[in-house]
Amino acid sequence: MAPSKPSFVRPLPCTQSGIEAMVADTSCTFARHTHDDFGIGLIHRGAQKSLSGRGLVEAGPGDVITVNPGEVHDGAPLDETGRAWRMLYLHPSLVADMGQDILGHVRQVEFSQPRLADRRLSQSFANAFIATVNPVSEASSLAWEQNLILLLSGLLQPRPAERCVIPASIARAREQLDDAPLMAHTLAELADATGLSRYQLLRAFTRATGLTPHAYLIQRRLQQARRLIASGLSLVESAAATGFADQSHLTRLFKRTYGYTPGAYAKAAARLQFRSRR
Repeated sequence: MAPSKPSFVRPLPCTQSGIEAMVADTSCTFARHTHDDFGIGLIHRGAQKSLSGRGLVEAGPGDVITVNPGEVHDGAPLDETGRAWRMLYLHPSLVADMGQDILGHVRQVEFSQPRLADRRLSQSFANAFIATVNPVSEASSLAWEQNLILLLSGLLQPRPAERCVIPASIARAREQLDDAPLMAHTLAELADATGLSRYQLLRAFTRATGLTPHAYLIQRRLQQARRLIASGLSLVESAAATGFADQSHLTRLFKRTYGYTPGAYAKAAARLQFRSRR
């Protein structure tokens, strides 16, 4: 029997702030989750399927894939050979700034297509990815900026106003979770705040956000943990500060969601901080 192919999902240090990079080659399945950032990726080998609010999407070699901030999605290979891909995650403020240059004065922008089969976009992504992970220099900073703008120009669209609206009752429940992610929330308390029964709240919240209230709360805690780890806080302190029982609890959920451990993420963040000080 041939030896199994090594499987990995690895965060990489980046040359610029407001952007993260990841490279992966794995047959792992990712449960439903969200990101705070805009995600752009390129499939290099194999194929995958992903279900989100934009429907079921299958992507293969050469396809560019996208995900919007807060968009609930999953990911699975189409067969046992897995797939290999690279991702860039862009902070919304970075995308908004470049979006103003590309689209003019629009209030909100989005990636309207979850999959694009376009050779020019694939090359634009490859150029932007290389410029993002290469060591900083004046030349690479210029290359990074121009390649990223060219990439976004082929992806960004104004976001329709109706997509931004969720029911006011669910918005209140979501705000309650956002404002106090460390609280021991109960379904009854959230239901009281919205004027709904617990069952009505559970169904309406899941329909509006793509996640149950508990799953949404875990995502918010994980995203906060990422920010703390990136700032240099230890894994133990980050776990305690974001409501996880201990470091192992954080590690288990972090890896299940993102594919790599918080320790690997901390190393990539530390390498970025070291580069920025040189």
